[in-house]
Amino acid sequence: MYDEEKLLSISALQHLLFCPRQCALIHIEQVWNENVLTAEGRIAHEKVDEGGSESRHGARTVFGLPLRSLRLGLVGKREDKLRLPIHTLGGIVCFGQVSCSPFLLGHCAENNVAVIFMTENGRFLARVQGPVSGNVLLRREQYRRADDPAASTAMARSVLTAKIANSRTVLLRAVRDHGDKTDSAALEDASDYLARVLARLNGSLSLDEMRGLEGEAARAYFGAFNHCITTDKESFFFHERSRRPPLDNMNALLSFLYTLLAHDVSAALEGVGLDPAVGYLHRDRPGRPGLALDIMEEFRPFLADRLVLSLVNRRQINAKGFRKTETGSVMMSDDTRKVVIVAWQKRKPEEIKHPFLDETAPIGLLPHPKAMLLARHLRGDLDGYPPCKLRFAKCRS
Repeated sequence: MYDEEKLLSISALQHLLFCPRQCALIHIEQVWNENVLTAEGRIAHEKVDEGGSESRHGARTVFGLPLRSLRLGLVGKREDKLRLPIHTLGGIVCFGQVSCSPFLLGHCAENNVAVIFMTENGRFLARVQGPVSGNVLLRREQYRRADDPAASTAMARSVLTAKIANSRTVLLRAVRDHGDKTDSAALEDASDYLARVLARLNGSLSLDEMRGLEGEAARAYFGAFNHCITTDKESFFFHERSRRPPLDNMNALLSFLYTLLAHDVSAALEGVGLDPAVGYLHRDRPGRPGLALDIMEEFRPFLADRLVLSLVNRRQINAKGFRKTETGSVMMSDDTRKVVIVAWQKRKPEEIKHPFLDETAPIGLLPHPKAMLLARHLRGDLDGYPPCKLRFAKCRS
């Protein structure tokens, strides 16, 4: 007879052959690190929300559910509109009037599936999830560096370098693709200004000084953003960035996609055992995912801003899909929100070459290698946190 605790599982041997570090994280430190390969395998089985239905093994699955009042629960006696195995879900995001049964919430918590509740226009309300998992030593190092001004400044420099560089690429791409339809000189001037801000980031600056440079870069970038819009400029004129609440159609689109991006980045950070709430550029504030906001700064121009411009310039959305409330805020209709979400999901499988890893990966998985690289940096495997300067060659406008 053998002591069961001394036996080695077959899965442990498989993990050891695949990657000794992953084997140690899973079977010794009891941490599950999602990487590009595992996440790619999960996303490869997701259905794009294009409408329709199908039947498999006696179960009828309906796609393209309308975004209205829904009730989510475990499989029971009621008519099922959609069935999904729990292990295929990375998270559930509920917009508007969606209720969840206590049994479903408990089942999601047991299977590490977060349930997020948002208003109809994408404002975060609450998050329900199970016990905190991950490597406590990694999180303690994350907290120590967040309390260290020098370490926080170094992280902020890398994040802002990628954000401003990617913002420049958005402006230059607009000149390349639509130079005959827009004010190319204004876009080039804004791009040159961002280049000068990038050069100043390399100096000896405090964290507050870097935030000041970020504000300068944001004013220059969003000051020229309207020149990237080539169709229906009357309905989608962009004057300045407004949030909480968005005051025009373009800001409503940007805020909505930023919310979706923040959720994806938070999930990637949690997947490697990091705390999304404790950031370096964005300091601690109750209810704010500071680290997720830090990391998403690098991806906002590429994943969100470019998609907004694509939707508007291709006339995939129009002014009828927005309405202004009595308070002056702008909200999207259910149909428009669905168009945005479908476009968001369709773009994720498109592939791009990661500038640091030198590997091709789906766009939707970019937050996962970034979280992995940050964890490696905090563990001491990387000397610095590499900025993600992306080339948009395969991103359609």
